[in-house]
Amino acid sequence: MRNTELEKSARLSVAPMMDWTDRHCRYMHRLMSAQTLLYTEMVTSPALVRGGALQLLRFDPVEHPVAVQLGGSDPQELAAATRMCCDEGYDEVNLNVGCPSDRVQSGSFGAVLMERPALVADCVAAMIDASTVDVTVKCRIGVDDQDVHQTLPAFIETVSQAGVNRFTIHARKAWLQGLSPKQNRDVPPLDYDLVLQIKRDFPDLHISVNGGITSLDQARAFLDAGLDGVMIGRAAYHTPDDILLGADAEIFGGTTRKTTLQVVEEMRPYIERHLVEGGRLNQITRHMLGLFHGRPGARGWRRTLSEGAPKDGAGLEVLDAALAYVQDQTKIAASALTCSK
Repeated sequence: MRNTELEKSARLSVAPMMDWTDRHCRYMHRLMSAQTLLYTEMVTSPALVRGGALQLLRFDPVEHPVAVQLGGSDPQELAAATRMCCDEGYDEVNLNVGCPSDRVQSGSFGAVLMERPALVADCVAAMIDASTVDVTVKCRIGVDDQDVHQTLPAFIETVSQAGVNRFTIHARKAWLQGLSPKQNRDVPPLDYDLVLQIKRDFPDLHISVNGGITSLDQARAFLDAGLDGVMIGRAAYHTPDDILLGADAEIFGGTTRKTTLQVVEEMRPYIERHLVEGGRLNQITRHMLGLFHGRPGARGWRRTLSEGAPKDGAGLEVLDAALAYVQDQTKIAASALTCSK
């Protein structure tokens, strides 16, 4: 049975991003938007099933709705990992069929699976059998020299017949040879029209688009064009004020919107708990550098956190110093504006 409430949350989601969307990042993002669907970094099924790395699945209950992304290509191992994720309480389990890194290719999963739709179908069928929540797929439009107008519809058809109702499509090819993972995020051209065509061809599926989307205006345009959801990656991380603070009102029809200052204050108890448990300040504040982007004091905020938070014993006084800089610069800017009138 499809989770219609989760599909509503998937109108906007934050992409799974390695080294970025960890539990600390997701906690802050949830403070900024109550409804946006959040994703973990990719967790490999071997790490969970063979390595017993349950710590990779840690999350705070406040993060709901939250999805876990798995990487793997062995159906039974993915099924076992899916059961572990469900036991931990995730709202969705997503299969990565889009990552182009060499490490992922060597493990025969990620974007290389775009060339093996039958295997992907076997994987998701096993995951669905093991799952108590939605199983979804995040993929590319294709890889290398594939004729994506032929291969992508065939891929969606095969995998949806195995029981997947929701796909997020990164609207770029992945070039498995010749481009680095970073280049694969920028160099291959975007083909949004193909993603829109997939929605027209498969109207009963929930289709989200990902890749190159940097504003809520763009997101609304895709929703207005008929897509069911939009996934935003780097812009949501680097400029979360622009994306997440307005998301509940502009994408989900809410009536409230927090300020960045409120978010910082609400992070304080979480940071304090983390420090008491033996954690380091910069494990959290590295995700906060993009707050205040484009506003007075943003540079001083970033510099104060970047220089102070990694030091041994760094505590909330570093956050307070960074915030004081923003507040001082905001007052100066406001005063200058008043004088110019």
